[in-house]
Amino acid sequence: MAILPLQRQDKALEPIVEKVTAGERLSLSDGLALYQSDDLMTIGQLANYVNQQKNGNSVYFIQNMYINPTNVCEAHCKFCGFRRDLGEDGAYTMNKDELLEYVSKRYHSGIREFHIVGGHNQHVGFDYYVETVRVLKQAYPEVTIKAYTGAEIEFFSRIAGISMREVIEELMKAGLESLTGGGAEILTERYREKMSPEKAATDQWLQAHRTAHQLGLRTHSTMLYGSIETLEERLIHMIRIRELQDETNGFLVFIPLAVQPIKSSAGIKRRTSAIDDLKTIAISRLMMDNVQHIKAYFINIGTQLTQVSLTMGASDVHGTLIEERISHSAGALTQQALTVDELVWLIKGAGRQAIERDTFYNAIKEY
Repeated sequence: MAILPLQRQDKALEPIVEKVTAGERLSLSDGLALYQSDDLMTIGQLANYVNQQKNGNSVYFIQNMYINPTNVCEAHCKFCGFRRDLGEDGAYTMNKDELLEYVSKRYHSGIREFHIVGGHNQHVGFDYYVETVRVLKQAYPEVTIKAYTGAEIEFFSRIAGISMREVIEELMKAGLESLTGGGAEILTERYREKMSPEKAATDQWLQAHRTAHQLGLRTHSTMLYGSIETLEERLIHMIRIRELQDETNGFLVFIPLAVQPIKSSAGIKRRTSAIDDLKTIAISRLMMDNVQHIKAYFINIGTQLTQVSLTMGASDVHGTLIEERISHSAGALTQQALTVDELVWLIKGAGRQAIERDTFYNAIKEY
């Protein structure tokens, strides 16, 4: 069991420490007090205390492959460097043969999950997205298909003229087993109107996941932080996901994602700070009391910071990925993939037990 510090720099955190140790839920004002405090050590140790109560010394990872079938997109999100217009230089949409060739060149027998997201390509029908799932599930029946964001589900509903429930049911028939956590960005309309006005609204993203949970799927959730959102909006985002989790218990993990600048040449002032990254992971652990895992995403914050985050509330370091494109097209400076040995080294270096998992956090192997 983690030990809370006996002395704290910021006495304003005392009421929060008492609430955490009593197992009480934190409020939005508590979250703001944590963000406004410079006492990173206390915040981190509080998060570590909560994480160890939930997950002990275990830190999880998965052998997975990222697949982005198309980068053509109707939306023009301000933070995205991945999207292209049809016919633009670099635009692509994989057909069945190209998809299978892409996967076969990168596949190995340890891979347990395909993570599939892409552009909102309005030039192909909903059938294209269903067939992407079906083709991969037929070719690799032992691999879990985790596909599409809540925003993509809303997009499919719109282009197909059917409900989101019908969209998810059709995808499940083809082999869908989980939704990804993307497309959430920040779940306030002020943010979405400025940053992603053509994508699903707050309530639509939440409804997509609510519907998936009602249909028996466990899904993932993210928060893209570090651009125009206020600290209060970050906390509203967390609370909205927490409230849906109270209702459905369908989220497996919460993943804070540090926004990337559009160009890799952008200076450090255009990126989130290490302190903000660690604080956001820790505060996520403290606020999201009904979500089992908080993920540290090495693609966005780097491997060393990921390792430190394992002592500040994170219990998952994501996966091998094979080839990550979306964050790297937006200026990420990190590795596009890690090997199993590297992930295990990261976890053990933080004094934790490395556990390879499947999509649903069932343990496959302990290292």
